[in-house]
This record gives sequence, structure tokens and C-alpha cells, in this order.
Amino acid sequence: MTTVITGRTTASFSSFWRFWTATTVSGVGSAVTLVALPLVAVTVLHASVAQVGLLAAAGQVGWLILGLPAGVIVQRCPLRGLQVATDLIRLVALASIPLAWWLGHLTYAHLVVAALTVGLATVVFDVGNATFLPAVVDKKDLTARNGLMSGTLAVTQTGGPSLGGLLVQLSGPVGALCFDAVSYLVSALTLRTLPELPRPTGASPAGTGFRRQIREGWEFVVRHPVLRPCMWWATGTNFVCGALVALTPTYLVREAHLSPFMVGLLIAAEGVGALVGSFAAARLAARFGTARVLVLASLTGAVLALAMPLTVGFGSTFFFVVGNAGFNGGVVIGSIVTRTHRQTESPPELLARVMATVRFVSWGASPVGAALSGLVAATAGLRPALWLVCACAFVGPVILLTSRVRERRDLSQEATGPRSQSVIQ
Repeated sequence: MTTVITGRTTASFSSFWRFWTATTVSGVGSAVTLVALPLVAVTVLHASVAQVGLLAAAGQVGWLILGLPAGVIVQRCPLRGLQVATDLIRLVALASIPLAWWLGHLTYAHLVVAALTVGLATVVFDVGNATFLPAVVDKKDLTARNGLMSGTLAVTQTGGPSLGGLLVQLSGPVGALCFDAVSYLVSALTLRTLPELPRPTGASPAGTGFRRQIREGWEFVVRHPVLRPCMWWATGTNFVCGALVALTPTYLVREAHLSPFMVGLLIAAEGVGALVGSFAAARLAARFGTARVLVLASLTGAVLALAMPLTVGFGSTFFFVVGNAGFNGGVVIGSIVTRTHRQTESPPELLARVMATVRFVSWGASPVGAALSGLVAATAGLRPALWLVCACAFVGPVILLTSRVRERRDLSQEATGPRSQSVIQ
């Protein structure tokens, strides 16, 4: 039997894979930078642990600055051009670091400004990505496509830090940043080939003010019985993620006394967990329900996170691998089911603003976690700080268990009684 594919379906299919290619290429470069940038601060500029934490915070604080306006910006501007522009901004910011080092003028302040610039551009880029995907993917395929995107991200998180560690070993941390700069160029050239998306039907009139448009997205989220607790779950989880990004490279170098290559390998363990979680999410959600899987994955990840501080040297790296992979596996499963719910539950004209609202709150917690973890490590020590951060991983599950999510099988259905909860469809 011959399957007939319409021109529109073929175009959407092609657009998705070009979008996927651009996201994957830039994702690999970003994963390299995840290792290389803090190592530039530690090994080239001899930064303190507090400075490394503040550097990580600078790269993530963009969500607090642009998180809410980003949804309106994405809705008002041509999406393709906006995505290309943000890629080019990130290219220039990162390429300036090797140039300044080569000229002998690289400073800690330069690293902070570059990290902040990349972070601000990434905010707009990520909100645009979340808007683009449901526009070219059928609703019935959205969970699977989100799983594929998360799975690809997991692969880049697995290989990227390892590649970053190797590049740092071979060319130094500054040289490794050149790889990420090139990846943004490739991403921009690929995104340039995508079609421009039409303005969503029902979107706010052109004269509608920024504040009103932001408020519409905010009110939709905070009044929703499921989107609201899921947003607070993501906020608690991202606080921990931001703290771990800031702490772990320095912890593994200075407390566990590992080489840059080994640091890259251990950080890559999060990609292994994320890869498993991304492929398991759709099947687990279909079998047990999205709400139940969200709670279970979050709680399991928090328990496994407690293994990370048990790593004190090369012989105990297994604990860090298990903790890092387990925690991130739970995070990715939760991310897939909650992101898909937001994309399907939100009206098309509000989607960009809903995504921006959630990310403003939840991703805005990452720089706070990064900054606070650095300050705690500077006063109490790296290992006590890591124990405290891993204990905070239980905040997310507690939020879910004290909300209406606990009463549901699926995020998209109404609360069920005790009898129907015991039936798995």
C-alpha cells in the first residue's frame, strides 16, 4: 500500500529535521562550553570558588532579566530572523574570549560579560524554539518529538562534556570555546533555511502593550490547577540544577583531584541519565499516566542525587555517575511530560507567553542556585555545599505531593477518586 504524503506534511517533516539539526549542533557546542568556561576561570584566571559560582549565575540570570518579555518578543518578531540573530550574538560573545586571551587581555569581568550575553540571547532563542516545535508537529506526535529533542539533548550532554574535557586537555579551555562559537554559526546558517511561521490566530493586536501581554500569560499559568504546581516543581528542580552546574566542576577538580578529561566524563553522566529518561518518558507516561510518572521520576531522582557527594577521589567516581545520571534522568522525564502538557493545554496565541512565564520563574531559579551554592562553598567548603544542594533535590517532589497533581493519573485530566486511581489503562 502506498502512503500519500501531502506537500504540507512533507514541508513540516523537513522543517522539523532542519530545526533538529540546528538545535543539535549548537547543543554540542554548548555542552563543550559547560566544561570549558568554568575551567577557563579556574585554570587560566585562577578564580575562586565564589567567582566560579557567580560566573555560572551570570550565564543563567538572563531568565530573570528577559524571561517574561521574551514571550512577547517572540510573538511580535519574525521567528526565523530572531533565532538566527540570537545565534549570531552568541557566536560573537564566545569568540571574543579566545581573541582576548590571544591578545593578552582576558579578564574575569570579560568572562562574566560574555556569559551574560550568551545567557540573554539563549533566553529568547529557547522560548522561540518552544513556540516553533508545536507549529510543525501534529499534536498526537508532540510527546514523541519532545522525547526525541530531549533524547538528542541527552546525547549532546553525554558526548559534549567528554569532548569538552578532551579539547581542554589538548588545546586548553580557551581553545575549546572556539568549538562552541563555530557551532552557533552552523546553527544560524541552518535555521536561515527554515520557513517563516505565520502569526498565531487570535494573537493580541499589534497595539497591545507589553505589560498587558505579559500579564495575560502570567495569569493563565498561575490560575491553572496543573500548570502552576508544575511550574513550582520546575523552579525547585532548576535551583538544584543551577547549583550543580556551578559546584561540580570545581568540586571534581579541587576535592576529588580529577583531571579535566575525567571531569568531562563524569559530568557527561547526566547525559546518560537524560538519554534513558527521554526514551522512557513517552512509554512510561502512556502506561502509568503523566502525573504519576512525574511524581515518581522526581522522587527517584532526588534519592539518587544523594550519591554524588560520596565521590572523594578516582576510586569513588561510580557514586557521582549514579547520582548525576539518576537525578538528571528524573529531571528529563518530568521536563518532557510537563512541557508537552503546556504545549497542548495552552491556547496557540498564548503559548509563547506561557512558556516564557514558566521559564522566567523556573529557569530564573538556576542563577540563584548557582550564586548561593558558590557562597555556601566559599564559607562551609565544597563537600558540605554539595551535600546541601543534593538534599534540596527533594523540594520538587514535595511540591508535587502537596498539590492536585498527586490526585491525578494524567496531568490533562481531572482528579480521580481512590477507586479509579488504582486502574492503570
